[in-house]
Amino acid sequence: MQELQNIINSSHHIVFFGGAGVSTESGIPDFRSVDGLYSQKYAWPPEEILSRTFFFRRTEAFYRFYRDKMLALEAQPNAAHLKLAELERAGRLLSVVTQNIDGLHTKAGSRRVWELHGSVWRNHCLQCGKSFTPQFIRESEGVPHCDCGGVIKPDVVLYEEGLDEDVLSGAVHDIRQADTMIVAGTSLTVYPAAGLLRYFRGQHLVLINRDATPMDDMAELVIHDKVGQVLSGIEVTPVSEG
Repeated sequence: MQELQNIINSSHHIVFFGGAGVSTESGIPDFRSVDGLYSQKYAWPPEEILSRTFFFRRTEAFYRFYRDKMLALEAQPNAAHLKLAELERAGRLLSVVTQNIDGLHTKAGSRRVWELHGSVWRNHCLQCGKSFTPQFIRESEGVPHCDCGGVIKPDVVLYEEGLDEDVLSGAVHDIRQADTMIVAGTSLTVYPAAGLLRYFRGQHLVLINRDATPMDDMAELVIHDKVGQVLSGIEVTPVSEG
């Protein structure tokens, strides 16, 4: 912890790269752990349900799963989200790059957030482009439709879909500018997101994850623990005072 504190105290352009493990302490299950979504039983595997092909072929079944498992709208930011927002306000954190779609970084107060896989908080009509709230999606029945008759789709990146180019380029830009990169709560096995680490050219690479990752040997500091528990112990000082 002292080594992590020293790294943060010496950093002015931290980029935080986070996965599902960042949100588990907010009560949102991850995808690949023993208790995660991928270990549960459905008529189809979650990977298939959350695919573009399945969305268009079995839209009603998609929404049954989506409403049941993906819309954690009451979840609140945990210590990790709050500490990152504090680091940004202090001028030490450049941005958050997240694989999560829960919107908790924004809810915690972070302003520069690159949501690689989109967000459940944005939804649009495939026909006219009108926007809809996640509450509308949750409270609708069957396949949600717009007034114009078009099907509404969440702005989340499904399997078989590419990442948003503007979001991806923004994340790459910030990672290239970073002096420190903190990678947390991710197995680093989901591509192309995990491949973003190759753009980091800074001084300090820190990995925080409950389990070992394929990148542990590359990092200056590796902490196998809960993300919120680790970050909550960090004291934040503004850059002007650091």
